[in-house]
Amino acid sequence: MRIFLAGATGVIGSRLLPLLVAAGHDVTGTTRSAERAGMIEEAGGSPVVVDVYDAEALTAAVVGSRPDLVMHQLTDLPDDVADIPARAAGNSRMRTEGTANLLAAARVAGGARVLAQSIAWTPPGRGDAVAWHEAAVLDAGGVVVRYGQLYGPGTYYEAEPPAHPRIQVSDAARRTVPLVEAAPGVVVLTDPED
Repeated sequence: MRIFLAGATGVIGSRLLPLLVAAGHDVTGTTRSAERAGMIEEAGGSPVVVDVYDAEALTAAVVGSRPDLVMHQLTDLPDDVADIPARAAGNSRMRTEGTANLLAAARVAGGARVLAQSIAWTPPGRGDAVAWHEAAVLDAGGVVVRYGQLYGPGTYYEAEPPAHPRIQVSDAARRTVPLVEAAPGVVVLTDPED
């Protein structure tokens, strides 16, 4: 399967990319940074440097990759968890405008299926953006993957898991791979409650 992985150098995307390639998929991965393109190549993907907010360039990149599936693993989160409230608008924009641009590009690319990450909890003050994002993906016949709070290397919770809902980041990536064949709808990926 040809997969366009938006967010291939992010916390989940960087783990997903080599797993998708190992499963036999042809993956085009995006990054906003030319310096990170080499990470995509090293993992076996074809890198594309593009900003999701540049709708014209994004559409050209998606169409050029001829995808069967567009996978949305983009977020706009700060490196420090304490900065999340101050950066909330940026992540909400990613869920609305970024999602709209990816869905539009998938339509232009011949109606590629869509799988998009979401969250398994409602963040304070940002529930409207999450709801809009999920509804848009579902309206397009896509799959919404609601991840628990990620923990493990490279996450906000490297040393100790957060409260439920939660999921270890490598497990989240591993459990996402078979969802490339999932029927439209919502899938929740979390650790079992203790």
